[in-house]
Amino acid sequence: MAYVAATLLMFANMAAWVTTLFTLPGNWILLGFTILYAYFLPADYYPRVSWKVVIAAAVIALLGELIEFLAGAAGAAKQGGSKLGIFLSLVGAFVGSLGGAILLSFIPFIGTMIGALLGGALGAFGGAWAGEHNTQKTSEERFAIGKGAFIGRILGTVGKLAMGVIMLVVITLDSFLDMNGAPLAKPLPHGEVSRSDGQQ
Repeated sequence: MAYVAATLLMFANMAAWVTTLFTLPGNWILLGFTILYAYFLPADYYPRVSWKVVIAAAVIALLGELIEFLAGAAGAAKQGGSKLGIFLSLVGAFVGSLGGAILLSFIPFIGTMIGALLGGALGAFGGAWAGEHNTQKTSEERFAIGKGAFIGRILGTVGKLAMGVIMLVVITLDSFLDMNGAPLAKPLPHGEVSRSDGQQ
């Protein structure tokens, strides 16, 4: 049963990871699933996810947020975008990622991911550009703000996805291989020996 649970965790975490493409906190959802798994998995089930790996995953998730923040420095705000432009770039990124995913959904999985990434970046560009419409900025300045939002969206999303992959791989390996090590078997009455998977 431990391996069945580990397989379910892997698929749940993969689904969480994909949501990052749609501006959702995929890495934190992934971490949340893992915390629930580590806490609620019966104590005699092995292999399992150790709390050391959970803490490591949390650190990696924070690193992903840092990467996104630094990527934002190349975004609309650095180019002098207004608060409305920045807000609309976020809205545009969300709408664009959904639209791009649907548009390229005829290509299984890869098409959806590429569509969501490019659609989100184009949506961020369009939102940032539209948000500066009633300002005193020139067309060149508005284009630069939109371009910054486009680049920031691409870099931030790719960075968070990369951190999410690391989290997914480490957690999956630990859930299947128990890198922390299962406890030694204990002798049972009548010469029986307990098994590391919690079954007798």
